[in-house]
Amino acid sequence: MRTDLLALGYQHNWWQILTSAFMRNALIGGTLVALAAGLIGYFIIVRNTAFAAHALAHIGLPGATGAALLGLPVGLGLGVFCIGGAVVIGALGKRAADREVATGTVLALATGFGLFFNSLATKNTSTLTNVLFGNLLAITQDQLLTFTALLVVLAVAMAFVYRPLLFASVNAQVAEAKGVPVRALSVLFMVLLGVAITMAVQAVGTLLLFALVVTPAATAIMLTAEPLTAMAISTVISVVSVWIGLAVSAIFNMPPSFVIVTIACVFWFVVWAAQRATNSAVVSIH
Repeated sequence: MRTDLLALGYQHNWWQILTSAFMRNALIGGTLVALAAGLIGYFIIVRNTAFAAHALAHIGLPGATGAALLGLPVGLGLGVFCIGGAVVIGALGKRAADREVATGTVLALATGFGLFFNSLATKNTSTLTNVLFGNLLAITQDQLLTFTALLVVLAVAMAFVYRPLLFASVNAQVAEAKGVPVRALSVLFMVLLGVAITMAVQAVGTLLLFALVVTPAATAIMLTAEPLTAMAISTVISVVSVWIGLAVSAIFNMPPSFVIVTIACVFWFVVWAAQRATNSAVVSIH
């Protein structure tokens, strides 16, 4: 009985599914999103903006719903609200404590708009489902072009502000005393975060986004304190999670977002458990 249940989802034509056009788009789109998550994830952890990353995904929800009501591209509405919310949070919150208050306020306002738009909606159930849980298998060629452009913008901007952003993230007060434009960097980083969130929501949805954008970076930081190395490890974890997740979803007919997020969380748990065991061994020796 148990064997039958486990075999229910197996698809004998999984190779045809993996080599299909929609799966190829999903693989490319997921890889682009994973690269973006790897670039931004390290700074999310260092700047204590994990709550903001989670909130921005939900702030984008009313934008997507409103765009569907107006007959506009869902990704456009999602991006406008994510990036708009990011600008407000970045401008109002230079310090971590201020950012949390600003984030909570903007999130509350966006949730109110979401409830209002949802009360007007009659045929946008699929839109809400896709935004909440993602639909990587529905990525289109136009979205791939958009993702590529956004990734290039994100990569160029991160390369340009990497050193001052790292300085401001580690010690904002000293950086400001040295003449680093801390507030401007805060706003710019939040905008870049909004861009990454806009991409990631379309891959794994608002409810599962945290595990793809934040969890790989948290895993990498447990392995190394070197920023560039941590960013590289985080990117590898994100990309591997997407690739394996899509393969498993094709073989066993499972939702890709669920598998991708589960794999990323397994990476984190394994590293966390190994680190905890190592620390316990060191303590017992001493």
